[in-house]
Amino acid sequence: MAANNGQNDGVENWEAQLRKGCLEMAVLAALAPGKSYGLEIIRTLEMHSKLVLSEGTIYPILNRLRQDSLVDAVWVESDSGHPRKYYSLTRKGRERAAQMAESWMEFAQGLSSLMEPLLSKKRGARA
Repeated sequence: MAANNGQNDGVENWEAQLRKGCLEMAVLAALAPGKSYGLEIIRTLEMHSKLVLSEGTIYPILNRLRQDSLVDAVWVESDSGHPRKYYSLTRKGRERAAQMAESWMEFAQGLSSLMEPLLSKKRGARA
């Protein structure tokens, strides 16, 4: 293991925990535009949020969301081979996603204003 000279002590673990805590909200948001299958959801999350998930992570989340009646799932035959399971938000899922989005935006805006002086000092130190 490479030494990090104390600069990232705990930061990487904190970032991993932050990302993990946002997964359910991110999956619901990825499904907001319409139905998608698992790999499409993974790609959407990677492209728009820098969340990198494996199939072993996404499917348990989707199953939990389905059990909570936040998403529906339906198998669809494919012209290119095997059928795919498509997931879509239920009405309850859309409501939950909207509530999460509102809470997240309020929380993130508050934290951003709190953190801004730290970033300003860091930028000033580089100049």
